[in-house]
Amino acid sequence: MEDLDDLDRKILAALHVNGRASWTDIAQLLGISTTTVARRAQQLFAAGLARVAVLPHLEHDGPVHVFIVRLACAPGSQLKVAGLLAKNPDIRYVSIVTGGYDIVFELVAPKDRDLYSILVEFVHAIPGTQQSVADLVLHTYKTSYDWSVPVVGEQAVPFAPARPLHTCERGHLDDVDRAVLAAMREDGRASFQSVGKRLGISESTARRRFEAMVERGCATVATFIPAAALGYEAELLFWLSVEPSMQDGVAERLAGERGVRMIASLLGQTSLICEVIVPTTADIHHFTSRTLASVPGIQSWTAGVQVLTVKRGFLMVPWAESRIAEALAGQRV
Repeated sequence: MEDLDDLDRKILAALHVNGRASWTDIAQLLGISTTTVARRAQQLFAAGLARVAVLPHLEHDGPVHVFIVRLACAPGSQLKVAGLLAKNPDIRYVSIVTGGYDIVFELVAPKDRDLYSILVEFVHAIPGTQQSVADLVLHTYKTSYDWSVPVVGEQAVPFAPARPLHTCERGHLDDVDRAVLAAMREDGRASFQSVGKRLGISESTARRRFEAMVERGCATVATFIPAAALGYEAELLFWLSVEPSMQDGVAERLAGERGVRMIASLLGQTSLICEVIVPTTADIHHFTSRTLASVPGIQSWTAGVQVLTVKRGFLMVPWAESRIAEALAGQRV
């Protein structure tokens, strides 16, 4: 990441805002040649600094329970534990963090799933796991894909695709829809021609099905990049204790901050969880001493820095894969 220049960061940010944008569109946004964008972007993908994925709506297969789990680990076991958690297909997000716990992960389980077998038996059978706290997610106020806009400039705002609110129901998607989603799950920039050929359908059918799912909110294009690649110094998780009658107001106020990537209400020890990305340590101080301090209803908070994100959107992030593989192979403890 130390070798990235300003243009690399702008290309990454443009891909983060719109993962399926053409090289031509990105070139026009940045005012450079299409050839330069294509060459630089391919190098960035090859270096494992970005992954574009197509993600289905969380409830495309029916209602789910979502839990945020904080987990303490034995010293030196964090990478191995994170890697084993990431292998579970029901776990959407895994990050190694600072603070009172070592790992935070997000479990997404169908409502008919036996939660005890996952939250207790599975988690605590992993060597190195110790104490855990699981909080049920009650409502998500914001999930943002535009925190990187300042790297490119406000002209990138219209460049972002619409992300409609949507409620999925079991059976909403048919077999062809699901096949298209599966084909584009790990390569969200796959051409419709290649998707159609792989599935035995026409290019126009693949395109039409994909665009319809995105327009309805059944699917989302997401680009995963490490915040450090854009020059951001910190990704943080905050747990906020809030006056119950003011919870919605607090969440809506914080949702207006661009650096807030996610905010949700919890049933547990705290009222809200808030994920924040900031450029500098000085911005952390500003967020805690001014932003949080100025919001009526916040009673207290705790926080941790995400030191290594391992999984997002149910996918391993490419910049963590080799470290996790080494840890699981016993080469790194």
